[in-house]
Amino acid sequence: MLSLAGRVERPLRQPLPQRLGGFGGVEGLRAYLRTERITHLIDATHPFAAQMSCNAIAACAAEALPCLALSRAPWRAQPGDDWHNVPDITGAVGALAGPARRVMLAIGRQNLPAFAAQPQHFYLLRLVDPPKAPLPLPQTHVIMDRGPFTPESDRLLMEAHRIDLIVSKNAGGTGASAKLTAARALRLPVIMIDRPALPARAEVHDVAGVLDWLDHADTPRGV
Repeated sequence: MLSLAGRVERPLRQPLPQRLGGFGGVEGLRAYLRTERITHLIDATHPFAAQMSCNAIAACAAEALPCLALSRAPWRAQPGDDWHNVPDITGAVGALAGPARRVMLAIGRQNLPAFAAQPQHFYLLRLVDPPKAPLPLPQTHVIMDRGPFTPESDRLLMEAHRIDLIVSKNAGGTGASAKLTAARALRLPVIMIDRPALPARAEVHDVAGVLDWLDHADTPRGV
């Protein structure tokens, strides 16, 4: 299962794969697996797509199918980082209590309404898709862009908007890590939202691991 979206401000050079999803929960996914005679499932959803991953784990357990998660390795704090880890979005909102600050809110679009509880801040938002409704935050500046970004461009962005705090999900990977390098260089604190807890599962962090997993399977594969 893979979800991709294109850059907003210019056409894509070639079409991206169609979004795959909407199975109708665990039972819908089980029916799909049986209908398509799937023998192995690779969960390549976003690290914060907890419901989809839980559905995949439950469906594979019910159908006795092997399931492997292909996920980005989580970011780890480096020397010079000033991270404040919180368990979830609610924790991040709570951590913003206090005087007004200038915040780079790097969490995507879905969870923005929760931050309306802290309206005193200026929020810099960088989104892939334009908002479909008015933003719930009174003081915002929105940039439409898609990574990968560079530490230099993110440093210049933070300086231009006088950012003094970053809020980020621990999505991992390289495409969005530039903001953390820039924050380190500028000595800015980061509120880092931990990944959601999931049931135990097999997991790898690169395609080579997936291929090795498939190579050691004992049954014909329909993935």
